Amino acid sequence: MNTSSAIRLIAARELKVKIKDKTFLISTILFLLIAVGSTVLPAMLGGGASSVAVADSASATTLRDAGLEVTQVSDDAAAEQAVRDGDADAAVVTGGGEPRVLAMDDAPRDVIDALSSAPTVQLLNPDAVDPLLAYFVPFGFAIVFFFTSLTFGLQIAQSVVEEKQTRIVEILVASVPTRALLIGKVLAGGLLALAQIALIAVVTVAGLQLTDNGAVLSLIGPSIGWFVPFFLVGFLMLAALWAAVGALANRLEDLQGVSMPMQLVVMIPFFLVVFLSDNKPVMTLLSYIPFSAPTAMPVRLFTGDAAGWEPLLSLGVMVIAAAILIGIGARVYDGSLLRTNGKTTFGAAFRDKESRRLADLNS
Repeated sequence: MNTSSAIRLIAARELKVKIKDKTFLISTILFLLIAVGSTVLPAMLGGGASSVAVADSASATTLRDAGLEVTQVSDDAAAEQAVRDGDADAAVVTGGGEPRVLAMDDAPRDVIDALSSAPTVQLLNPDAVDPLLAYFVPFGFAIVFFFTSLTFGLQIAQSVVEEKQTRIVEILVASVPTRALLIGKVLAGGLLALAQIALIAVVTVAGLQLTDNGAVLSLIGPSIGWFVPFFLVGFLMLAALWAAVGALANRLEDLQGVSMPMQLVVMIPFFLVVFLSDNKPVMTLLSYIPFSAPTAMPVRLFTGDAAGWEPLLSLGVMVIAAAILIGIGARVYDGSLLRTNGKTTFGAAFRDKESRRLADLNS
């Protein structure tokens, strides 16, 4: 059997096993629920009557009769300041005779409808991102990449450990090259992860299209499009390392301790993006670090903080880092796969020329 046939065989076997796995099915359902919730909740939570600051008594009476929360102030300047300070969602000013509605980033439809004639609407901060979207989008990107890379990564590592623990890996290595085992496992995990991401993207786009007639979709659509290649490169980069981590352990009981550094590599960027998504300098730095770029750069594209050339540069940095890390992961995998005399250190596996020589002979 040549290498390409062996890779297809290994990948097909992994796909058949993993696609029936409960963890895969449960995680897919969970992500779909998150996708539906992130598109429906902002529309639901964004409802309710607007609070309005107004100086004119007649306008105040009209707005109260429409069921709006009205705060009467001394003059138009005070009404505008109330909006800027966040004390009111909108203000109605009558300077110059023609009533105008002032709002920060979104025209309040209930205020406009409450007035007898459609007033002029002036947005004080038209480029601002909706606060709900500003929270849900970074959280959504981060949680999808975090759980997908962690879930599928652990599955790859567990598969390697199980083959070592049952000694079946010795039969496999005698039949197919070790690089075929590694590539087959990584490809199978990548295909399943990509299929899951594609399904989530379809559900998210459909939900946005139904809930806001495409208004939010026009904002978040480009960042979703960029998230797919960033996710794919990031996952392949981590998958080879996960396989190497699995090869370092001989029992499933040892995997938790051996995989802790990899879990931290996935967890730390997740928390940084979620909690520091409004910090522009930090997000700029994170968008060029390979482990955090898959979520940080799409978030910056959504908020409009990234120039048009930045995602290309960031993706290029990730591709270079992925090639280096995949090479390191493959070397450690080759150097530790046939070791069964206790846990193997990363350095020892990286330096083990004999295991790699045997792997080359088998190939």
